Amino acid sequence: MPDPGHPNGSGRNETAEETLDRNWMELLQELRVLQTGVQILAGFLLTLPFQARFETLTDFQTTLYLSLVVLAALTTATILLPVSVHRRLFRQRLKATLVSSADSIAKVSLAGVALLSVGTSTLVFDVTAGHTAGLVAGGVLFVVLAVMLVFVPARLRRKARESDALPGARDDNQDGGDNSAREDNQDGRE
Repeated sequence: MPDPGHPNGSGRNETAEETLDRNWMELLQELRVLQTGVQILAGFLLTLPFQARFETLTDFQTTLYLSLVVLAALTTATILLPVSVHRRLFRQRLKATLVSSADSIAKVSLAGVALLSVGTSTLVFDVTAGHTAGLVAGGVLFVVLAVMLVFVPARLRRKARESDALPGARDDNQDGGDNSAREDNQDGRE
């Protein structure tokens, strides 16, 4: 049974090093998912110049396309950055620094993927349905992704903190629930 009074405060029976190792592995898994999405979008973008219709793109569409190719390359590099940081910090007993920096990098990578999705949708709608449709589709997707990637996690974090602050609030980990909002605050991830 988890010990809520354990020094790392997460309600798990693990040392601080084990917590950092687990968080590092969770971050790597998240980055793997992101990398797949970026690869699919980048692959799609890289095939466009070989389509017959590519020659008829407007200046706006060409600029958007080239911007998206650069964004895809930068997002890919950002997703790979924690691996490079890990190689540089390996065996230097800086796991807390590694996990904290990888957490920040993952957030930047998420933003890159979101912008890449918005831009790609804008381009596709612009080419197929017109400039206004492209801007509307991009704007709507931007709002939807902002809600999903920023506001929903913030709301869940706030709800978790409010329930933890209530007297007699139960520990969700006792019944197998995830108490990640609290454990993330204990080890530097937020």
